Amino acid sequence: MTQVTDHGGGVRSIRVPIPDNPLGTTLVHLVDTDLGPVLIDTGWDDPASWDALAAGLTACGVSVAEVHGVVITHHHPDHHGLSGKVREASGAWIAMHALDTAIVRRTRENRPERWFSYMADKLASSGAPEEHVALLRAARTARLSTGLPAFAPALPDREIVPGELLDLAGRRLRAIWTPGHTPGHVCLHLEETHPAALPGNGRLFSGDHLLPKITPHIGLYEDPDDATIADPLGDYLDALERVGRLNPAEVLPAHQHAFTDAPGRVRELLAHHEDRLTGLLALLSTPLTAWQLAERMEWNRPWEQIPFTSRNIAVSEAEAHVRRLVKLGRAEAVPGSDPVTYVAL
Repeated sequence: MTQVTDHGGGVRSIRVPIPDNPLGTTLVHLVDTDLGPVLIDTGWDDPASWDALAAGLTACGVSVAEVHGVVITHHHPDHHGLSGKVREASGAWIAMHALDTAIVRRTRENRPERWFSYMADKLASSGAPEEHVALLRAARTARLSTGLPAFAPALPDREIVPGELLDLAGRRLRAIWTPGHTPGHVCLHLEETHPAALPGNGRLFSGDHLLPKITPHIGLYEDPDDATIADPLGDYLDALERVGRLNPAEVLPAHQHAFTDAPGRVRELLAHHEDRLTGLLALLSTPLTAWQLAERMEWNRPWEQIPFTSRNIAVSEAEAHVRRLVKLGRAEAVPGSDPVTYVAL
């Protein structure tokens, strides 16, 4: 597979591997500006990923040291992981939406065992069996005994403000706030004529918000310090509709490949989630916990074959969907249930 793709008009993408992940690669986009190259996302913090990014930049005729800035679509490590190393090598600035920057700051300041405790309590309240929760509690104990260093992603030094143009000399790149996958996820609209004159409005760097063949994970916005009952799926669906109305000529996502017909893909995703919500309502004819709901939902493999970490993600996604049903008045939490069960109305 070609590591570098030239999309024309001073935009290229570099395939950066994600270790031990079925997605395979992150597409790091390189945008030429009058003050030097700017990266959109950076890839996972791993030696092989760093080597691939550096080699890709060399193939584009630049070095890591020449990078002028880094724009991050969202805080996940397959997007933000190498940002710190790029800044160390080049002095580049790093920009991110304030809501995701807050997550990065919290990750740097909180001790890892606090996160393990929070997640264990969260899973227990979702109805997870004790043998599953015990694995997280054991991980917390192991972390305390080994004294491993905390995860410390790079702290951004610039804020991406939704609706505003980013400070990219000679380019018109506007931030579009698209929460759902994370609270501060942004897409980036390149408001310039498509180099191949494709019909539509410029090009959209879509991060994980809009992908050609897969649906992004929509789970809960996890924050040990915030008890707000958010609606990530509702946020995502609203943002999808905004992107569809934008009608870009071409979408440059962070995974898989570039594609056209963004409105058509948006319609497919809206229909997918409506179908899933309808299916969950059928399951909720009987009161179920979020864990029981996840066990019965359709995934890409049988529940028995889903590994531990992926089950945590699945439960988060199940709860995000049931929260949407509750907000729409189509389901409710059963009063007094512990762990909480939900039932269709």
